[in-house]
Amino acid sequence: MSKSGKNAAFLQKLRLWMIILCVIGVALSIYALYVEISKESDQNYRAMCDISESISCSRVFTSRYGRGFGIIGSILGEDHPLNQPNSIPGIIFYSIVLILGENTSLTAAKIQKSLLFISNFMSLYLAYLLYYVLHDFCVVCVSTYVVNFLLTVCAFWRVSTLQAKYSDSKKNS
Repeated sequence: MSKSGKNAAFLQKLRLWMIILCVIGVALSIYALYVEISKESDQNYRAMCDISESISCSRVFTSRYGRGFGIIGSILGEDHPLNQPNSIPGIIFYSIVLILGENTSLTAAKIQKSLLFISNFMSLYLAYLLYYVLHDFCVVCVSTYVVNFLLTVCAFWRVSTLQAKYSDSKKNS
């Protein structure tokens, strides 16, 4: 198989993995939203991810850090329309990453890579809050951090493969 054929096959595999990871990210975000809404409407609700007192996703999702990343409510007020559950920007984020993954241009791949790189800083911030501020472990949250990391690795491979592909096509023209 030629180098361009290998690159195309690798890009297809990356695309599939990124689709799977984005779907997992959306599913985790939807579940987080469901848990938060359920817990807010029924204090006795117990989510599947509420394993113990120190391993409780519903406690994390209903904390002040579960909305607006703990930042927007402090600045604009808890009742501000932008102070939404963190899962809503998560659903939007994974959808954007998925859409960018369907575009084969190098520019779209670089934008996707940048967004995913930034998402890892958000994951670090939220992990800090989870462990050091809330003293909790949230299975759903940590799962999204892993999804963000894996998507970022895929995005870096995607950009480098596309750059090599475009570099090869310029040499051959």
